[in-house]
Amino acid sequence: MKVRVIACGNPYMGNDGVGHAVMETLSVEHPELDVVDGGLGGFGLIPLMEECDRVVIVDATTGMGTPGEVQVFHEVPPSSAFPMSLHDLGIAETLALAREVGVTAEVVIVGIEGGEIEAFSKVLTPEVTAAVPEACRRVLEEVGRE
Repeated sequence: MKVRVIACGNPYMGNDGVGHAVMETLSVEHPELDVVDGGLGGFGLIPLMEECDRVVIVDATTGMGTPGEVQVFHEVPPSSAFPMSLHDLGIAETLALAREVGVTAEVVIVGIEGGEIEAFSKVLTPEVTAAVPEACRRVLEEVGRE
């Protein structure tokens, strides 16, 4: 089974960079994993999902809990949960489009509540930083799930 972890977010937008923090941790602690940078999401996710059986997307959420709360979604939540740029699609729309073009990978999303996303900051808040180990654990559970 081919499983890929895709980290999304903008590391220059404060807590929106939590996906990258999880990616960096997993890459060091579990170099055997297929972990890639999904950038800001959108259309660019589609080729990263091709030929995969399962994809675990790691991204910040907004308005779905308290900052630092980690949630796993086996159904795609509404796009309003995931920050997106003004020129691209949200994760929900991208996954719908991927299905239309024949991408059949099971998709699991590990979301870390980012709370307020601060522009032009490379620093995660303490609550979001503290959530990185839990998010890594949840990603590993999903990668290893039968």
